[in-house]
Amino acid sequence: MRAAHGLILAALLVLAGCSGVPATGTDAPGTTATTPTAGGAAEATAETDGSNDAGTGTDTTVPDDRTALDDPPTDRIGWEAGYWANESLSVTNSDGLNESELDAVVARSMARVEVVRDREFRESVPVEIISRSEFKSESMPELTESLRTVDNAKFEAMFFVGEDRSSIQAQLDNQGENVLGYFDPRNDTIKLVSDSGQPQLRNERTLGHELVHAMQDQYHNLSAITGETRDENNGQSALIEGEARTVGLAYEGRCGDGWDCVSATSTPPSDIHFGIYLLNFFPYSDGPGLIGHLREQGGWDAVDAAFDDPPESAEQAIYPDKYTPPRDSPATVSLSDTATDGWTRVRPASPVAGSERADYGRLGQSALSAMFAYTLYDSSGPALVTPEQVVNRNDRSDPLNYDLPMTDGWAGDRLHVYENGDAGRNQTAYVWRLTWNSSTDAREFADGYRRLLRYWGGSPADGHENVWTIPEDDSFGDAFRVTRENETITVVNAPTVADLDAVHQP
Repeated sequence: MRAAHGLILAALLVLAGCSGVPATGTDAPGTTATTPTAGGAAEATAETDGSNDAGTGTDTTVPDDRTALDDPPTDRIGWEAGYWANESLSVTNSDGLNESELDAVVARSMARVEVVRDREFRESVPVEIISRSEFKSESMPELTESLRTVDNAKFEAMFFVGEDRSSIQAQLDNQGENVLGYFDPRNDTIKLVSDSGQPQLRNERTLGHELVHAMQDQYHNLSAITGETRDENNGQSALIEGEARTVGLAYEGRCGDGWDCVSATSTPPSDIHFGIYLLNFFPYSDGPGLIGHLREQGGWDAVDAAFDDPPESAEQAIYPDKYTPPRDSPATVSLSDTATDGWTRVRPASPVAGSERADYGRLGQSALSAMFAYTLYDSSGPALVTPEQVVNRNDRSDPLNYDLPMTDGWAGDRLHVYENGDAGRNQTAYVWRLTWNSSTDAREFADGYRRLLRYWGGSPADGHENVWTIPEDDSFGDAFRVTRENETITVVNAPTVADLDAVHQP
């Protein structure tokens, strides 16, 4: 294990969960902010001073005398279903919450979210506590074969999952072990995952985080917010998860400081693919910064307005000034299909009839940064980045950096996937074109990418300019052609050097 592991694990906070249906983070419609992710041991014991308080309202909306908390004549912020935000409850979480105890905890947590977010819930929110085995059994998404093929190629392109394994299964394994809870907008229900075998609430902030998603859905209809690419989904998720995490951190800051909060002991997740984790952690890490930027511009009203026109890319969350006017939208990247010799384009078909999705991949800056940062966890060679470049040790609201030197300056990217079934080959390839703000930015990425190829066992191919190969017996064993023309880089991947020209003409 690298020395960097412990450092970054301490920064990867256990997340409260996410909004939406459990999914794998594919570019399928309806997967905006739907990848439940969690990990790291630190947050179970971490403390906060509450300086990130999200609300403009304060506890002055709630009676100070906790022994005389009469019900108000009408519903109001800080009171829900008979419970005030600062009310003490007599519940036993250690042996599991019974139905009446769970109802009380949920009602009080709703009142607390109202106080922090300074907004009233429009209706009650059903909450269930399920076992981890139940969560795993219901997490398998419905995906077409073409979607699986394209997803495999994307995760291979990021050097996360090789050809010997399904990328979908790798993502399911990650979320199956580490998710704490999620909000399902299909039935407006929150499901919290318990590891104890009992209906036990791991920590109250998890519930508060998911209740923010329920509130978002009541005001903004989360099901209507869908992106056509992974990158667009990540930008939208930064808004959705950023608000929930901002409120959640402020909520947690009040636990023990005027609020009694329910919690339970827990063990850290033991089996995490850190590359996938870094990929999916992005909205939670950079989302609060986006929310803070919007609130500086116009308070919570600016956050609400953003739901009508959410970010188009992860870059707009990494650098929030690129989201607010004048907006810096992703560049349109042109890429022609020139495949021959049995190679044909795979256009991912959605399992949902009529759903809009792009027939190409756009991975975005956050994915590129995760691709390089993953080398901190793997032992294939010296890492391509330092822990100091990736980790903000003292900032729980923004623990990781996704603006690495080799990814800063991203303008757009487009990935096409190809397959060849001739003579029973059943092989895949891809062409990945990336555009940068300047030739200097492009050169820096190209240099970093060639170092990445070497990290994963690649070496220059004799007699072939700009071509690299990774040994065939490796899970990433393929040929790669990396060319740069001014601000544009084109990566062509194929099973062999001889296949490169057939997949894409130079």
